[in-house]
Amino acid sequence: MKIFIVGATGRVATKLIEQLALDGHEILAGARSPERVLKSPYVTPLKLDLHDELETLSGIIKDVDVIYFVAGSRGKDLLQTDAFGAVKVMQVAKQNHINRFIMLSSAFSLEPEQWKRKGMESLLDYNIAKFFADNYLVHQSKLDYTILQATALIEEEGSHRIALNEKSGLKNTIQNVAETLAALIKADNTRKKIIKMSDGETPISEALAQI
Repeated sequence: MKIFIVGATGRVATKLIEQLALDGHEILAGARSPERVLKSPYVTPLKLDLHDELETLSGIIKDVDVIYFVAGSRGKDLLQTDAFGAVKVMQVAKQNHINRFIMLSSAFSLEPEQWKRKGMESLLDYNIAKFFADNYLVHQSKLDYTILQATALIEEEGSHRIALNEKSGLKNTIQNVAETLAALIKADNTRKKIIKMSDGETPISEALAQI
């Protein structure tokens, strides 16, 4: 497949690109700093700034089979990156007839009643931004979406085993999130689904097959 990654220099994105390259996909990697994109024969780095107008973005994100939105401002640019930046990419996808759209989100992005849980206070503004982006994707974009809602990210070696939805726990290794994202394009049953994930005990492909 030919795949566009939005936010290609992030922690999850770098691991995702590694996995997609291993699977032999052609990857267009969009980032504000394309020189920082992982080097690989399968990867073409492209300059992409989510602050740009729709017309500019539309000329960059085109002629691909799938878009992954894994950009995140880490609290520094929530409105223009995490919220409206995501919406603009969805609009580009629709305009350029790219139907498959995979969004990395947070565990409770669509459940505001959960945002005051202990330990989540610092994520309030991020969850609000993702709430609006995810709602647009589900209810207004008309795209063939999957939203992967990850719990807290940790930088440890991945186990290649996960738990989903009601079985999900509190933490994810970055590697497990990236491998799960990469596996979504092989699992047609994950289309039009919102999936909460964490590290767990079930191999990734097996866990996705049970959705």
